[in-house]
Order: sequence, then structure tokens, then C-alpha cells
Amino acid sequence: MTQDCENPSPPDTSIAHPARVYDYILGGTTHHAADRAAGRAMREVWPSLPLSMRQNRAFMHRAVTHLARAEGIRQYLDIGTGIPTRPSLHEVAQGIAPESRVVYVDNDPTVLTHARPLLLGSAQGHTRFLRADLRDPAGIIASPEVRATLDLARPTALSVIAVVPFLKDADDPYGTVRRLVDALPSGSFLALTTATGDSAPRQMTAVAQEYARRGMTLRLRSYERTCAFFAGLDLLDPGVVLVHHWRPGDAQRDVPDYGVAMYGGVARKP
Repeated sequence: MTQDCENPSPPDTSIAHPARVYDYILGGTTHHAADRAAGRAMREVWPSLPLSMRQNRAFMHRAVTHLARAEGIRQYLDIGTGIPTRPSLHEVAQGIAPESRVVYVDNDPTVLTHARPLLLGSAQGHTRFLRADLRDPAGIIASPEVRATLDLARPTALSVIAVVPFLKDADDPYGTVRRLVDALPSGSFLALTTATGDSAPRQMTAVAQEYARRGMTLRLRSYERTCAFFAGLDLLDPGVVLVHHWRPGDAQRDVPDYGVAMYGGVARKP
């Protein structure tokens, strides 16, 4: 299930894909008619969806900034990268520590096609892209891209941002994340976000139904079920919260809870 970024297979553009729908809702340009139709339908049932997605992205920026600046992390494994949106994770990390090393992982051929901007990191650091699936943690960890780029004997940040909502319960999302964390040494970190219906139950149920109508999974998780991803890890303050409440900046000051449907947290592996 792992491939490097050479010779990607062409995507099926007749079917909506979560990464391209996300790109469309955020105002990007890498999407097709099926993705636009899905995105319009989702915005219609919940107009705050773009706000929620932007806050999820902003969480990633703040989390990586903290990990690079305060925790001294210089290695990042980002799974579920999605369509490149600036600033990307490596731009945040290498902007603070140019020697930072990043491996991006995604299973969508469209993401693969647009991976080249992600590979242009700092001269001191290193950035690679791996085509692989989150559901194959062993394949990811064993891949030449990861092994050649990251020293897994040193603390590493595992970034799993807005990807576990697309795993079905049968995919064992908790076990999958745990196996990735288990492969990392003490002092590593997990940064994770997932969709929830707690803050806007009616609207997010309707959004999930729109995903389902188009053959996509969107699994909504409660606060308690989100916390379960961090079991056995030491959560950083303020714990698991709606993403705009995680160490907010001025841009998060007036964001209403009912407009954000993503929980997030950052935790250290003891």
C-alpha cells in the first residue's frame, strides 16, 4: 500500500474525494465537478463548515509552532496531508527550525499529483512524500521514505489532522493510531483532530449524510471517543477541546463554538 511520488495512477474524478472536497470548501483550485457538487451541498446544510475547516487548519499551525519552538521537535510524520495549502506543515516547522525533517503521507492520487510544492523544503531540512494509507501503519513505518528521512530513535511528532473521521469503525481507528504511536520513541507527540457532532449536532449529522450519499465516510465522534485516541499519553494543556480553544490566538477570540465541529489535542508519549 506504499508508493513513492513517481508515476501516480490517475484519480477517478467522477467521484467526490474528501481531500478535494476539503480543498473546494477552503477556496482552493484542485477539485472537480463531483467535489464541487458535494461541497456546495454540505455548505448548504451547514454554512459554518468553511469556518470549521479553517479553524482546523489553524490548529495545525499552532500545534506545530508549539512543537517546534517549545518542545524542540525536529521530525514530523504527517498522515492525511490533503491538497497542499500554504503554509504547509513543513513551512511552519522549518520556518522555526530549518533543519526539520518531514514525511507527508496520503493515499489520494490527486494529492500525489500536487506533491511537488510539498517537497520544496529548506536547504537544511528534508521533505518527502509517501503515497500510503493510514490503515497500513506497518507499511508506513517500514517504508523507505520514512526510514531514509526520519530517525525513529529520536522524538517525532505524528500529525493526524482531520483524517480519522474518514475511517470506519471496522478500520480500527484507535488501534491504527496506537500502532503508529507505538512505533515512536518516548518524548514523541501525537497531534490529532477529528469531526464531532457535539457542538452542532443537527448540522453535522446532515453534513455526514451528504458525505454518505456520495460514497464517503464521515464518522462523528464525541468528546469521550476523541479522548480515547490519546489514551496512555500525556495531554498538553488545555487537553482535548474544540480546535479554536487550543492555545488560541487573536483570530480565535470571537469564533463561536457552534461554528466549529472539530476536536483536537496534542499529547506527549511518556
